[in-house]
Amino acid sequence: MIARKELEVKIQKALGRSRVVALLGPRQSGKTTLARQFVRFDSPQYFDLEEPEHLVRLEEPMSALRPLRGLVVIDEVQRKPDLFPILRVLADRKPLTARFLILGSASPVLLQQSSESLSGRIEVIDIHGFTSREVAPSQRNRLWLRGGFPLSFLAKTDADSFKWRKNFVQMFLERDLPQLGIGTPAATLLRFWTMLAHYHGQIWKASEPARSMGVGESSVRRYLDLLSSVFMMRQLHPWHENLKKRQVKSPKIYFRDTGLLHYLLGIRSQKDLEGNPKRGASWEGYVIEEALRFFEPDEAYFWATHTGAELDLMMIKKGRRIGVECKFSDAPKLSPSMIHAMKDLKLKKLYVIYPGKSRYPLAKNINTIPFEHMIKEITF
Repeated sequence: MIARKELEVKIQKALGRSRVVALLGPRQSGKTTLARQFVRFDSPQYFDLEEPEHLVRLEEPMSALRPLRGLVVIDEVQRKPDLFPILRVLADRKPLTARFLILGSASPVLLQQSSESLSGRIEVIDIHGFTSREVAPSQRNRLWLRGGFPLSFLAKTDADSFKWRKNFVQMFLERDLPQLGIGTPAATLLRFWTMLAHYHGQIWKASEPARSMGVGESSVRRYLDLLSSVFMMRQLHPWHENLKKRQVKSPKIYFRDTGLLHYLLGIRSQKDLEGNPKRGASWEGYVIEEALRFFEPDEAYFWATHTGAELDLMMIKKGRRIGVECKFSDAPKLSPSMIHAMKDLKLKKLYVIYPGKSRYPLAKNINTIPFEHMIKEITF
């Protein structure tokens, strides 16, 4: 078991200021384990809507929930969307006698219900797998290889982890998505998802996968939006201002979990990863996801021009712009792209993240820093 103290504190603070707190994220990402740090599973305050007996307890939801005091947990809440209007009524009571911690697999249905019924009453916290801050420095390569899903990361061997991810993908496509009301055939989504693994870290062009699958571009866009809405894929949108340079206006796509990326690429071990041509793109996605999860910027983009200048990540927070460039090399060097990015994007600083051990400057306000120091070094 790995303690997730920072997340626990974040949830505790949210519960102190909001009447309803939602933990949203994919299955097996640790939501239930976190919730049980606040309310025991065998408590009458805990409802797991995948348990038949708990569903029976909520057949008359208002009667079941109204008498409860303190913190109430409802797990897999998307299975009973009629709860949201009732939660709104209970959250508006004066005095407020109960607060609600609701857990759900990310889905368009869940987000729509909560936004419509609980507007102004709910605080949403995205829950993903382990991050580099939650594991020992010696285990960060394992985190990169296996991804952050707890049961994948904590498996005894790389082979066990790979098998877990295989089963996860199968169950996710065949069971979880249909439960969310998504009717696209599992075989179609698996083929598309596998195809996306080869586009990881690239600018999205719907025409190529559409042609390969023999479907229209609107269909593959819908598939990508679907996988993004359930926290499997990230679409990083481009930054474009009224500059003289012609800028790219299509998003870049990344797997949010590198373990799933590596499974779909057939990468089973660190040795396989070291020799794979997608290693650099995998590293880029790993660094970007870690940066976004920790710094929680107000806005995040990539930048690219048709003349070749580019920046992997621009984060905006409190009006300040920070650039991040990911380089899987022993000693990154200053490039023309970095100089153009500093000038054209008006960056406060640009950090080049690499897997080495030394920190060194490349130019004014452009510094190369090791990945393991990224959290400490980057400041807004």
